[in-house]
Formats: sequence, C-alpha cells, structure tokens
Amino acid sequence: MPSKGSGNSGYSYTGSGTNSNGNHWCSRDYGTSGTGYHYSNNDGSYYYSNPNGSTYYNTGDGYSKYTSPSGGVYKSYGSSK
Repeated sequence: MPSKGSGNSGYSYTGSGTNSNGNHWCSRDYGTSGTGYHYSNNDGSYYYSNPNGSTYYNTGDGYSKYTSPSGGVYKSYGSSK
C-alpha cells in the first residue's frame, strides 16, 4: 500500500529508489490530479515534476528555475548564504 505524504500534502508515495548515479527519487500519486516525481541528487540539487506540468529545479547553491504549466520560465540567482 502506498505511504501517505506528510501532513496535508495531498499525495501518496508510490515508489522510491536510487538510480545508477546514486541519486534518490520518489514518485507520487496526487489522485485525480495525476502523478509526479522528485529527485534529490547527491550534488545537493533537487528537481520536482508536478502533475499540472510544472517543474522546479534547484542547484542547492543559489540557483533555481521554475517552469509553469503554461511554459513560463522563472529563474532566481539568489545566494544560498
């Protein structure tokens, strides 16, 4: 049985593992909204793919990029310190 996300997250975990590069991933089921997944990479970066088609990438050292469901791209170059 899939495990429930924490709090009122609205999703259940449907799988997880580590790929050949040593990066952790997990897949999520959002019910009628669809599915998504998440990567936590061993270089400190992470990536989300959401059921609405949006994505979010963060390098872990100050750069992030969000792509909206309509394709708009928003970048941030803030410092992590």
